[in-house]
Amino acid sequence: MTSQVRPFDPRPGAEALLETGDVLWLREGFFAVEVAERPLLTPSVLAGANKNVSFDPATGRVSGASATGESAELLRGMLARFSDEAEAFVRRACPAYADRLRVGRTSFRPVEIAGRESSWRKDDTRLHVDSFPATPVQDQRILRVFANVNPDGRPRSWRVGEDFQGLAARFAPRLRAPMPGTALLLHVLHLTKTRRSPYDALMLQLHDRMKEDTAYQSAAPQQLFDFPPGSAWIAFTDQVSHAAMSGQHQLEQTFLLPVAAMLDEGRSPLRVLERLKGRSLIG
Repeated sequence: MTSQVRPFDPRPGAEALLETGDVLWLREGFFAVEVAERPLLTPSVLAGANKNVSFDPATGRVSGASATGESAELLRGMLARFSDEAEAFVRRACPAYADRLRVGRTSFRPVEIAGRESSWRKDDTRLHVDSFPATPVQDQRILRVFANVNPDGRPRSWRVGEDFQGLAARFAPRLRAPMPGTALLLHVLHLTKTRRSPYDALMLQLHDRMKEDTAYQSAAPQQLFDFPPGSAWIAFTDQVSHAAMSGQHQLEQTFLLPVAAMLDEGRSPLRVLERLKGRSLIG
């Protein structure tokens, strides 16, 4: 069984649908690029080999961009406005989560993803679930909001794969607990910002096992969906198996949510993997 992309009216009550592993799609999104910001919709806004511009709402810092002077301030303003509007949308749609959400980074992806050269591990056209190598999430979920702001009428095409329960059961025998002391060593060497939990380690392995398995990529249950320009969508991307196949000019806002804040935490990847492994994976 695959996750489903479901049309969604922006009203309260999205929590239960998101927790089942659905992607909720708003045909008329909540964000629009302003006229003065349109010149920013170009790959040349990126610095060097970066594939996205990153914005930290907590500090206002923009990284990965080539823009300077007035253009840099315009870019910062667009990303800050998207972050604020994405947060307001999530709070409206998911009132049960509102007091527990933590706002993460904002990304702008102005480059066409189809045909972009990449290692298999960084190739987002391969089905995967999200996990952060350098910033362990511990017992938090990864909730992401996306907006296609393409000015040329082009969609953002995704593949959406099987539900997490089936995915985890398929790959669990290939996921190994980290060696004792690994988390401390990675932290001491500044390879992770905090200690990596066993859960984080298993999710990173799951991400890699999925992407490197070419047979799985073609044979896994999946559906293709085109998100048209002007639309937005939201999903727990640590749960939804997904791949971005084509498209250019996407905005993305990350939120972190404690598992304990869910309506049914038994549906979280953490609890699913704990049941399969028969042990606690936090601590």
